This record gives sequence, structure tokens and C-alpha cells, in this order.
Amino acid sequence: MTAKILVVDDEPDLEDLITQKFRRQIKEGALAFAFAHDGVEALELLGERGADMVISDINMPRMDGLTLLARLQDAEEKLSTIIVSAYGDMANIRTAMNRGAFDFLTKPIDFSDFETTIRKTIAHVGALREARERQLAAERAHASLSRYFSPNLARLLATDASALAPGGERRDIATLFTDIAGFTSLVESIDPETLASLLSGYLEGMTEVVFAHEGTVAKIIGDAVHVLFNAPVEQPDAASRAIACAVALDDWAEAFRRQWREKGVPVGATRIGVHAGPAIVGNFGGGRLFDYTAYGDTVNTAARLEAVNKQLGTRVCVSVAAVKRAGAFVGRPVGDLVLRGRSEPIRAYEPAQALDEGAAKAYLEAFARLEAHDPGAVGAFAALVGARPDDTLAQYHLRRLLNGATGVRIEAL
Repeated sequence: MTAKILVVDDEPDLEDLITQKFRRQIKEGALAFAFAHDGVEALELLGERGADMVISDINMPRMDGLTLLARLQDAEEKLSTIIVSAYGDMANIRTAMNRGAFDFLTKPIDFSDFETTIRKTIAHVGALREARERQLAAERAHASLSRYFSPNLARLLATDASALAPGGERRDIATLFTDIAGFTSLVESIDPETLASLLSGYLEGMTEVVFAHEGTVAKIIGDAVHVLFNAPVEQPDAASRAIACAVALDDWAEAFRRQWREKGVPVGATRIGVHAGPAIVGNFGGGRLFDYTAYGDTVNTAARLEAVNKQLGTRVCVSVAAVKRAGAFVGRPVGDLVLRGRSEPIRAYEPAQALDEGAAKAYLEAFARLEAHDPGAVGAFAALVGARPDDTLAQYHLRRLLNGATGVRIEAL
């Protein structure tokens, strides 16, 4: 790469001396010199051609070297400047150094010292350029990562390129899936402009909720969102975050749904599944595609918990594994679900909705009767539905009982 040097001096012979001294480097393309006779001409040349560094005399007509230095230091990209003056003019040289000059040379110029100073300045310019490139790369990485991670995580990851290198690792995570009920039918019934407005607003709002809980958006496919916790950075409270995030997402999605229904657009409920356990996580996009995601049974289970909400009449379904890892959990048991592709049941819970203490206690008593195969469970759930006709989970259990089912084992459809 050719280093471009602007020499600013009104001495008529200096151009020939420098060109002769550095003829080999000029011929090889290592150095390229431009010459100006004062600061005004120097600024014009810089505007036309640019430069990597400036070597300037102090005493010149029209605009002296100190004024030129001040103008260069005011620029957005400050050029490394070497000031040249007579040996006895140390006061001006000191002023120049205080104003930001990188180095100085004294007259008469010692060309050996001149060459050494140029090499040192070129190295300094190179170091500055590399630092700027690293900063720009970090800013670009941050801009890209901000689409997936909360802002503070994006800033952290942007400074560590190795953190998201292609490859995976096995680690415990908490994860959730979301999906809008009836979205495919909705798409077929509205115009493209309405769909674009609805979907962009929905995904933006959902993502902001995820980021507020410092989750990682692994994938967005249509209206579906897949979120990870404890990946890529450690989050000891990952399960608590995931459950809190699910509840917040449910609240936000219900408010969003009401807004659009008031406009005459029948947006369905957002269904959410939450699970926790081991998975393989990492960037699986290869060298060209960034695809930070997770694989394994934990991920599949969370997706199936999301889907089973449709059968249960719930909006949020949380596995017992996530509940145990979270420690503090407020909610009610749904049942022992046998999810598609599994032979063993998994206990699932619904986070607390708008249930008062009495209603919550009544549900737990009814569920205990159901779990004990007590025939009195029918009456208990009937009483719940009578008191709260909007309790869809109580309605589901009552239908099961009236259709001859017993116990809390539920085969997912």
C-alpha cells in the first residue's frame, strides 16, 4: 500500500531534494509525495487528493504551519502531522506539539532523520487505521447483532469475534416458542399493506419484550419467534427469565391483539411454550451465513408445548423442568402431557393469569380431585366454570371428564 505524504514548504529546492532522496521508494510505489507552498494550497490539495500524513514548515506565506495544523486538528479525521522549523524556534515547535503535532523536524533537515521520522509516522498511521477498522467492524457487528440480542449483549458480543465463531457447544438453556393462532387464515383474508403493518409491529414489539429480558432471538419464521436464554452468554437465572418473558409476551400480545381487533382485523391469540434443559447451541451458518440457534430435545419440547396450547385452551404452557429451575413460580398445573413423539408424560403448568386467591385455591382443589381420580372432580370443575366462564383450562378439564376421561394424563393431539 502506498503511503501518501503531503509536504508543505515554500523552499523552492525541497521538492527536488525529497524526490531525489526517495526515488527508489517512489518508483517501488511505497511512497507518493505531493507538494504545497503554503497552508492554503495544502488544504486545496488535501481536498482533491487526500493524504496519509502531512509534513509542514511553520513559517510560510498566506497560511503558516501552526494555522494549518489547527485546521487539520479540527477536521473529523485528524491527519498525523510533522512540523518543521529552525532549531532555534523551539517555542513554536513546542506550541505545535501542544496543538497535536505527531512529531517535529529541525532545519536544516537531516534526511536520515527525515526518513526515520517518516517510517515512524507511517507505522503510527497504520496503527490508527487498524484501530479505526476494528472499531468500524465492531460497530457493524453490533448493528447486526442488535437484530438478535438485547443491546447490552450485542455490545459485549461485538467486541469478541470468537464468541460467535461457527460451531456449537452443549449447554443448559431455557427456551420459548411463540406462534399466532390462525395466522395462515388471517394472511389470506387481509391485503398485503395491512399484513406488512401488522406483522412488522407485532415482531418489533415481541422482540423488544425479549430484549428487555435479555433473551436471544434465535429465529423468526413468519409470525413465529424462537427465543433462547443462557445462550450465548451465561444467565444463571435463565429459566426465571424465560418464564417472566413468556408472561410479558402474553400481556403485550393480548394488548396488540385488542388494538387490531378494534380495527376489524381478527388477530388470533399468541401461544407460547417454555422449556429448559440441555441443548447444542452455536452459530451453525458456516462461514457465510450467521445462524445462531439451538438443537435438541429441549428445543423440540418447547415447540410442542407451544402447539399443545391449542388443545388445552391456554396461551402459555411451561414445563416442570423450567418451573423447577426457576424456583419461584406462580401458576397452576395443567396436567401430565404426552407430547407428540414422546412416550413419557411431562408435567406442564400455566403461569398465573387474572385469578384471585379464592379461584386459584378452587382450581388446585379440583385438580387434586382429578389427579386422585375422584368422581367429585366433575362437580368441582363445573363449579369453576360456572364461577368463571372465561376459564378455558377449567372448561377443557370439564369437557374431558364429561367425555369419560379420568386423571391428569393428557395425550397431545
